[in-house]
Amino acid sequence: MATDTVGEQTFSFQQVFANGLSFRVAAAGSGDRLILCLHGFPESAISWRHQIAPMARAGYRVWAPDLRGYAGTTRPIGLDAYRIETLLEDVTALIDASKAQRVILVGHDWGGIIAWYYAMRQPTHAEALVVLNAPHPACFEREVRRWRQLRRSWYMVMCQMPWLPEAVLAAGHARAIGIIFERMRAHREHLPDDIVRLYREQACEPGALAAMLNYYRAAVRGGGAARQRKLGYPAIDVPTLVIWGLQDQALVPQNLDALDTFVTDLTIARMDTAGHFVHQDEPQRVTHEIVSWLQGRSRTS
Repeated sequence: MATDTVGEQTFSFQQVFANGLSFRVAAAGSGDRLILCLHGFPESAISWRHQIAPMARAGYRVWAPDLRGYAGTTRPIGLDAYRIETLLEDVTALIDASKAQRVILVGHDWGGIIAWYYAMRQPTHAEALVVLNAPHPACFEREVRRWRQLRRSWYMVMCQMPWLPEAVLAAGHARAIGIIFERMRAHREHLPDDIVRLYREQACEPGALAAMLNYYRAAVRGGGAARQRKLGYPAIDVPTLVIWGLQDQALVPQNLDALDTFVTDLTIARMDTAGHFVHQDEPQRVTHEIVSWLQGRSRTS
């Protein structure tokens, strides 16, 4: 177990064996109430650096794993290893490994997509859901048919190509990864250059970019999204908080429209001064929103 200090936040890294992989997990806190934080593309567990310790101080045990293929977690080879169904199995296995009695699932971007599907397919495994700048699959399907979202989703098409996306993203020590953050971060002081350099370094590790892109490929070329669509989108009854940075350049805010059609107990917090990386743009506010919402539900339940 290693301890890292990033900014003012301190947490430990540990390896957790789950679903046949070794997951590197940033962890803090103790007890049987687990907050499991799932990061997005092209990040890692470090993206939760501002939230881990404060949520632990609020009385929760917090785990933020590097998702499969990312950073310090095992990097399986091949498209099938990144099927949506397998990603959901990872969540169950991590929950089982934690031995927690109560679980709050938190997800951003791809982690948020996993969290949405998990709440639909495994509704008894988590007592609350928090999603940050990740559209409900049904809402995204509606919006991607419209130009306002389609023009922002061109990169998903590019990701389907073999080898070329890896070459483009890897060039210049993952310069393109740096450009993503440079263009999309709203507050440099909260998402500084040293963190961006770390994301670039992680992307340059052997096989990392192929793994990261395989999430998109398995969903589209591998048919994962189509399989999930055929299963339908049952209403999510788990209490759900959605936090959305309105300056998101990848996802239009209309992805929130009619969300209450699919979520029965829904709270939405919109943040005018944050973008796609909302929890890194406005870390204190995001942490406050999550903790106060959870504590408010605890007092009324």
